[in-house]
Amino acid sequence: MSDTVYKTVSELKGFSLKSCSPMPEPAKVLLCTPDHYEARDERNPFSVGHAGRVNPSLARRQWTDLRDAFVAAGLEVALVPGTPGLADMVFCANQTFAGLTARLERLCVLGSMRYPARRREVAAFESWFRSAGYRVAALKDQGLTFEGSGDALWQPGRRLIWGGCGFRTDAGAYEELARLFATPVVLLKLVNEKFPHLDACFCPLTQEAVLIYPSAFDAASLELIFRLFPVIITASEPEAVRQLACNTVVVGRTAVMQKGAVNAARHVAAMGLEVVPIDVSEFIKGGGGIHALKMFVY
Repeated sequence: MSDTVYKTVSELKGFSLKSCSPMPEPAKVLLCTPDHYEARDERNPFSVGHAGRVNPSLARRQWTDLRDAFVAAGLEVALVPGTPGLADMVFCANQTFAGLTARLERLCVLGSMRYPARRREVAAFESWFRSAGYRVAALKDQGLTFEGSGDALWQPGRRLIWGGCGFRTDAGAYEELARLFATPVVLLKLVNEKFPHLDACFCPLTQEAVLIYPSAFDAASLELIFRLFPVIITASEPEAVRQLACNTVVVGRTAVMQKGAVNAARHVAAMGLEVVPIDVSEFIKGGGGIHALKMFVY
């Protein structure tokens, strides 16, 4: 079970979230400064029509508000400076995936970006993780694409990875991820092009509850989600698409959510979480929300 990739309910055979070993929660978050951010390309539905229409000063204020919200939630914040010419580097969930091995070794797996324009972003994050003392690994099969914690998400407090595939990350990447971390993976197939990353439509809130947009997944993946989670909150289409409601970051009992996702926020608050609304609408123009703008580190 330690490095199994589960693809269907029939493969679970007694596997449950509670059967996964405990894992410490991260106490730090890595951000990339927005100095060179702009909505330049239309690689996803969120950025269509917004090329060249980002307000840089407003984007900076929104990014600062998000940083301050993470600090208020109890996280230490580390920074990677943005690189000139890399407009999407600020979405620092995608370039790497960090976590702890079964022996509590800090490990960073480098991303292999789908689009050539984003591949140069990885080097700066590799340098940061090496300087922070992480063991750094790359996928052996360089033909596979893997977009970090945009598609690979840790289950809160457990040694389990949720792995999104279908648009930006190849399913085969999770065989290597499971082996490197000696951790089971539940594979979730994305089928709605409005949600190219898992973090846009799936957010584990607690060890028992998840916030999802159901139409983003194929039938087998939905069956896995409904089998494994006791509590499932579904975001409406307007909030999932316009506010990226599922692109939420949970820190302990605090949920940092996009401002305006009022219905999703109400349901999340009913789970006992304190909802902190933050507006990152200038970054949604570029295709990413709150979760896309950060990387948890350990």
